[in-house]
Amino acid sequence: MWACAIEGCGYSAGDAEELLTHQADEHEHRCAVCETLLPDGYFAIRHAFEAHSRVEYMRAYDADADDVREREAAVDAVEAAVDVEAVADRVDVELESSGGPDETSKN
Repeated sequence: MWACAIEGCGYSAGDAEELLTHQADEHEHRCAVCETLLPDGYFAIRHAFEAHSRVEYMRAYDADADDVREREAAVDAVEAAVDVEAVADRVDVELESSGGPDETSKN
């Protein structure tokens, strides 16, 4: 069972694909770093980590290293369970290119 971890949402899905579809359809998020509007949950985390450095993420979201590790683990779990690109195509979400910014970048 996959549970939507977005605050206030009690949705549970049978698989990761269903969860990503739910998040894309039901939850919006504005990136605190660049103001991009995108689905909350997995897609927002992936965007933050691929479009921005971990330092930018931590500053913008008042996060610490444990927060980053928790979200990295969530991204890894989803990506191990589902073809994310196929889901993104189906729900019309544009994914960042892989190989995000250098951790030392000052973007």
